[in-house]
Amino acid sequence: MASIDPNTKEVVTVGRRKRASARVRITPGNGQFIVNGRPVDEYLARGVLVQVARQPFDVTGTVDRFDVRAIVDGGGLSGQAGALRHGVARALCKVDENYHSPLKHAGLLTRDPREVERKKYGRPGARKRFQFSKR
Repeated sequence: MASIDPNTKEVVTVGRRKRASARVRITPGNGQFIVNGRPVDEYLARGVLVQVARQPFDVTGTVDRFDVRAIVDGGGLSGQAGALRHGVARALCKVDENYHSPLKHAGLLTRDPREVERKKYGRPGARKRFQFSKR
């Protein structure tokens, strides 16, 4: 679930949402948040998604106390933001056990299990049907 890198002393965790997965590394620092080599504001583009990714810091009150480096792949931007949130929350729990209760209460430690249902043959989508014609 979470581990500590013996060389860099970083807490390493994995967060997932939809088809996206984020490998998150957290260290004490000044609030730098780097995703795939770019600042999180630039990478996620929309303010709402940046808020989602930073939510664990708001819940625990540690806004500018940790640096985050993450590699995210798969899914779209919304799923990637959710994966970042999940990974950061797990990492904060590993850093300090006192953060577990507020993060759990806010629902940030639970992996959202919802996935896209697959398309079925003979239909235009997963559940939608072609228009029925009586004659």
